Amino acid sequence: MNLLHLLILFSATSFLIYGMAYFASSNMKNEFKRFGLEKFGPLIAVLELAGAIGLFIGLQNHTVLVLASGGLALLMLLGTGVRIKMKDSLLVSLPAFFYFVLNLYILCRTLE
Repeated sequence: MNLLHLLILFSATSFLIYGMAYFASSNMKNEFKRFGLEKFGPLIAVLELAGAIGLFIGLQNHTVLVLASGGLALLMLLGTGVRIKMKDSLLVSLPAFFYFVLNLYILCRTLE
């Protein structure tokens, strides 16, 4: 297993956990309320779950990997933007930016 595969598995597992956490925990729902995006919370959680599943499938299907990693990179870019708009600290904003860069890297490596 190479580094790219490990990064894909890491990202997919992370988004599977984050997506499920929205439905299992009030903490995630409270964050969306704080952002003023409460009505988009379920959609974003489903997109995270779809992206995670897409990354897993993408280990065998190049096209699905491109779509999933690109979609998650865009989702996390927007998430980083929301964190900046809310004036969250760098420490609080870093995970969204990290996952943006990670999925952008996966996308770029997949397109090589």
